[in-house]
Amino acid sequence: MGRKSDKQSPKNKKGMDSAQLAKTVLNFLDKNFGEEFSSKQLVKKLELRDAKTKSMLDSTLHKLVESGSVSKNPRNAYSSTKEPDFITGTVDYVNPRFAFIIPDDREKFPKDIQIKDSDLKNALDGDKVRIMINPNPNRSGRLDGRVLEVISRNRDEFVGRVEISPRFAFVVADFKKMHHDIFIRKGDLMDAQHNQKVVVKITEWRDDDKNPTGKVLRVLGEAGDHEVEIHSIMAEFGLPFEYPEEVEKEAEEIREEVPQSEIAKRKDFRDVTTFTIDPADAKDFDDAISYRKLENGNLEVGVHIADVTHYVRPNTLLEKEAYDRATSVYLVDRTIPMLPERLSNGLCSLRPEEEKLTFSCVFELNENAEVVKQWIGRTIIYSDRRFAYEDAQENIDNQSGDFYQELTHLNDLAKKIRKTRFQKGAINFETVEVKFKLDEDGTPLGLMVKERKDIHKMIEEYMLLANKTVAEFIYNKNKGNDTFVYRTHDYPDSERLITFSNFAKRFGHEVDLEKEGRISYSLNKLMDEIQGKPEQNVLEQLAIRSMAKAKYTTEPKGHFGLAFKHYTHFTSPIRRYPDMMVHRLLQHYLDGNKSPDQEAWEDKCMHSSDREKRASDAERASIKYKQVEYMSLAEEKVYGGIVSGVTEWGIFVEITETKCEGMVRLQTMDDDYYEFDEKNMRVIGAKNKKMITLGDKVHVRVVATDIDRRTIDLEFADND
Repeated sequence: MGRKSDKQSPKNKKGMDSAQLAKTVLNFLDKNFGEEFSSKQLVKKLELRDAKTKSMLDSTLHKLVESGSVSKNPRNAYSSTKEPDFITGTVDYVNPRFAFIIPDDREKFPKDIQIKDSDLKNALDGDKVRIMINPNPNRSGRLDGRVLEVISRNRDEFVGRVEISPRFAFVVADFKKMHHDIFIRKGDLMDAQHNQKVVVKITEWRDDDKNPTGKVLRVLGEAGDHEVEIHSIMAEFGLPFEYPEEVEKEAEEIREEVPQSEIAKRKDFRDVTTFTIDPADAKDFDDAISYRKLENGNLEVGVHIADVTHYVRPNTLLEKEAYDRATSVYLVDRTIPMLPERLSNGLCSLRPEEEKLTFSCVFELNENAEVVKQWIGRTIIYSDRRFAYEDAQENIDNQSGDFYQELTHLNDLAKKIRKTRFQKGAINFETVEVKFKLDEDGTPLGLMVKERKDIHKMIEEYMLLANKTVAEFIYNKNKGNDTFVYRTHDYPDSERLITFSNFAKRFGHEVDLEKEGRISYSLNKLMDEIQGKPEQNVLEQLAIRSMAKAKYTTEPKGHFGLAFKHYTHFTSPIRRYPDMMVHRLLQHYLDGNKSPDQEAWEDKCMHSSDREKRASDAERASIKYKQVEYMSLAEEKVYGGIVSGVTEWGIFVEITETKCEGMVRLQTMDDDYYEFDEKNMRVIGAKNKKMITLGDKVHVRVVATDIDRRTIDLEFADND
C-alpha cells in the first residue's frame, strides 16, 4: 500500500474579500509563529494569483498591524503577535517523523504536545526539554511546537550493532526510540568488527549535523549470540554486570555468628513450626511462614521476613550499592541481584535448618480468618523445611507428605482472606506469564505459560496481609503524619476505562462503569469469564494498561487495585530497596523516635519507582528477545491471533498459540490505502471500507524477525 503524502494540494485563493483575506493571512502567520514574511513572500506562500486580491494585501496587513494582531518590523516583514506558551517536559520519541512532549505541568497542559523531527533540536527520547508551543492547534486539533533547548539528556550511551564501510562506521542502536544512527570515527571503534554489538557513547552532536558522533566504550561480541544479546539488554538499561570489588569485600567481612546479646532483644520463634515456599530455582528466600495452634483454638500465623537491615547498615558501600540498584532484576535466563550473593543467597536468605534473624508480623486468626491480635517486631527463626511451590501444592492435593495438615489449614484460611478482600473491592488481575525452556546455549526450545495454583495465592495473601498491617500500623500511630514509605495505586483514568470497556464489548463482555463501587466487581467478573479463552492475555494486559501505575511515595494514599486504605512493601527486602526503607522506618517508630524529614524519603521513593520501571522494561525486553528468536526458529505456517493494538503505522497482533506479539505494517498492506481512526482504535480501507479494529480475530504469517530491534513482522493471511 502506498502511503499518501501529508502535503495537501494548495487552493487558489481567488476572489477573496478583505475579511477572508485578513483571516487567511492571520491564520498563516499564527501557524508560522516566530517567523517573519514580507508582503511578496506572503503572496507566494498564500498563492494569491488574481490581481484584485494581491492589491488588497498591503491595506489588509496595515489594518491587522493597527489592530495589534500582526506586528511589522523595520524591514517591512510581518509576524504574528500571539503569545506562545513556554513549558518544560519530557520527550517521548514515537517514530522517526515526530515526538510528543509530556508536559511537566499536567494541570495546565493535560495533553501531550506534538513536535516534528525537524523541530526537536537533536533531543532524544527521555530528554528533559524546554519548548515553545504554537498558539494555534494543528490540523488534527493537537497542540504542536518546537524545542528551544535540551535541558538535560536522559542518556548518552546506547547499545547497537556496528556497520563498517571503507571510510567510516555507524552504530545502529537497538533501542527502538533511538531513530538516528551514531557516526563513529575509525579511531574510536576500539577494534570493533562489522556486525558486532557494542556500547557507544555520544560525544558530540552539532545543530547542523544529521547524526550524532560517538565512540565505542565496550565491545560485547557477535550480534545474535545469546550471551551477547543478554549483555546488550543489560547495557541498554544501565544494569550492572558485576559488583564492585570493594562492595563484595565489605559483604564478605560481615560476621555470620549472631551474638547472644542480639538474640536476647528478639522474640524467639525457633521452636515454632516454620517453612519457606518459593520457586524451585530460587536461592534468595525472603519470607517464611510459622504455624502454631493456640490453646483458645485460634491459629498463630507468623510472616517472617529476612532482616536485611541488620546486616546492611546506613552509610556503608553495601547500602549505597543497594540504593543505586533499588531492585533485583529478573531477566529471561538470570537474576541480577540487588545485594551480593554473600547476603542474598547466604546471610539473609531464610535457608532450611539454619537460625536466621527476621522482622515479623504475627497474627492470631480465628476460623473465619479474622485477625484477633497482631504483633510486629524483630525475631529469630529456624526453618524446618524448604518447599518448592510444586511440592507444597502436591502435599495439599494428595493430603500427605511433610506438614500437609499445616499447609492445608493455612490454605483454607488464605482462601477466606482472599474472598473477603475481593468483597471489599480488590481486583483480581491474573496476568499470563510466559517462561522459556532454554538449551545450554540459550536457544529457546519451548515456551510455557506459568500456572498459578492455590499455593501461590496462599503465600500472596499472607504477604499482602503483612504489608497492609505494617502500613496501617504506622498510619494509625499519628493519623498519617509520620513519614513512611507507602505503595499507592490511584483510581484509574475514566477515558482509559471507557476505551477498555468498548474493547471488551467486542468479545461480548460487559464492564459496568456507571457506579464507582461496581467497577471492581465488574472487572473481576470479566477476569473470571475470560480464563482460558483466546482473548485472555490481550484483555488482561489492556486492563492493566488502563489502570494507573503503582508507585512508592510518602503520601499516605490508598491502593485501588487491592482495595486497601494503606499499603506498603515490607516482605521482600532482599530484592527491593523500598522494603529496606520500610524496615528502617518501622524500627525507628517502634523505638519511640520522632518522624524524620519527609523530603529526603520522598526522593528515595521516586528513585525506587524509576528503578522499578527500568527493571520491568529490561525484563520485558529479555522476554521479547526470546520471543523473537523463538518465532524466527518456528515453522512457517499460518497462526491464529488477536489484534492487540492499532497505530497509524501498523497493527499489532498477538499470536494466540505462542503469546508472541508482532506487527503488520500498514505500508505492506497493498490491497488499499488504510487510514487510522484513533478515536475508535481501528484502520479503515479508503476504497474497500474494510475495518481492522482492536480485538479482531485474524490469521497471520511471520515474514521477518529482527533480534536487534526485537520485532516480529507479520502479514495477514486470508482475512476477508
